[in-house]
Amino acid sequence: MADDNGNVLDTLSPGAVRRIHLIGVAGTGMGSFAGMLKAAGYDVTGSDENVYPPMSDMLRAWGIQALTPYKPENLDVARPDLVIVGNVIRRVNPEATAVRERRLPQMSFPAALGSLFLEHSHSVVVAGTHGKTTTSSLMAHVLVEAGRDPSFLVGGVTQNYAGNYRVGKGAHFVVEGDEYDTVYWDKGSKFLHYRPKTAILTSVEFDHADIFRDLPHYEATFDKFVRLIPKDGRLVVCAAYPNAVKLARACPGEVITYVAREGAEADYTPRNVRFGAEGARFEVVERGSVLGTALVTLSGMHNVENTLSVIAAARGLGLSFEEICRGLATFQGVKRRQEVRAEVGGILVVDDFAHHPTAVRETIAAIRHRYPERRLWAIFEPRSNTSRRNIHQEDYAHAFTGAARASLKVPERHDKVPSGEELDVPRVIEALKAQGIAADSTVDVPSLVERVARESQPGDVLLVMSNGAFGGFIDKLLAALRARMGEG
Repeated sequence: MADDNGNVLDTLSPGAVRRIHLIGVAGTGMGSFAGMLKAAGYDVTGSDENVYPPMSDMLRAWGIQALTPYKPENLDVARPDLVIVGNVIRRVNPEATAVRERRLPQMSFPAALGSLFLEHSHSVVVAGTHGKTTTSSLMAHVLVEAGRDPSFLVGGVTQNYAGNYRVGKGAHFVVEGDEYDTVYWDKGSKFLHYRPKTAILTSVEFDHADIFRDLPHYEATFDKFVRLIPKDGRLVVCAAYPNAVKLARACPGEVITYVAREGAEADYTPRNVRFGAEGARFEVVERGSVLGTALVTLSGMHNVENTLSVIAAARGLGLSFEEICRGLATFQGVKRRQEVRAEVGGILVVDDFAHHPTAVRETIAAIRHRYPERRLWAIFEPRSNTSRRNIHQEDYAHAFTGAARASLKVPERHDKVPSGEELDVPRVIEALKAQGIAADSTVDVPSLVERVARESQPGDVLLVMSNGAFGGFIDKLLAALRARMGEG
């Protein structure tokens, strides 16, 4: 039957509803969207299986009631004009089932964001395999500092704003464009709902093996995305990825290229790149002419590249180079992106979200640039569905260049990773040892904490990389280091 999914809306006028209920409200994206809806004047409630800090604290601070667990009765409390369903919700969820049975108007999070906010804004969408959160956060901050009063919704906590959303009165809305699927009744990518007028495509490498079959299948969703850009829109694409440039040819609007390689064939390139404690300083070359020197408070060539994409997009939005540079120089970064957590007894602990082998390699290179005299110990948890698989087996074997030592956590069995397709961690360790990197692995977090706390030395940089909580590894490590140093 056509109505098996219930009363699903594709579009909605912002003034047509007042009371909105979100199923799956404790997730980072959904929780932040709930906060944004509340800030925009809607009456908001939510529900989830469990609601823990920090999201429980944030929802309480925003005045949003979070009902637990999922049950039909939550809808009697919420009395919603619209229900927004998160992509973690399965069709059999009792509350989602009740929404269908009661024929309540419902939308996915991306469709609701598109209708209620992006439809009436100049949507600036940052898409790509790598760098989305940092690039979208930097793009938003540049617009704020230039006085454009934008709105934004990004996938990490921006240090400048202590959150990942902002509701402004300006024309621009910056959104991180996720290629993951939308909701149980819509398996298309989230970013296909985001109405891009300006877009940045940072990179295209195979990821999300749980929902994409292979690289061509993955590329196909980006092909659909670039075709959404109107004739008077712009696509800023990284020339370091030839497949991304090839995909960009389908864009109806203007295509602008950038790359962090000096002297390369692209519209925007850097010159005289220098790294220091303050970040990266470089001359910006725009179509062969030097615009001036930019300083961005980030490290690594991948962040020089991300910064060039922001400069290119911002120039297309009419910002002067001076306005752009103000934002670059005052950007404080994003939590869990090269975030310094603490220094204990001369041992520096840095937290990063890296999980794809390219991100691991680039993050290690960036930390080497920032702390060139210090020994680097890379500690990595392959946690994402893709990183648990042997798809990137050889890439991980060459992703730790620059680290003096590497420790990998052996991932637990996962029912979504077929038997025989798991990442072979012992093989990675042997390959790293062959390159002169002191490498080891462990199956549990307590053993890893004990080893790192015992064997790290003053002057070391401990770079911890995971796209999850890593079993509380960093907090436990800091406690162990403080106890060892007598600071506890």
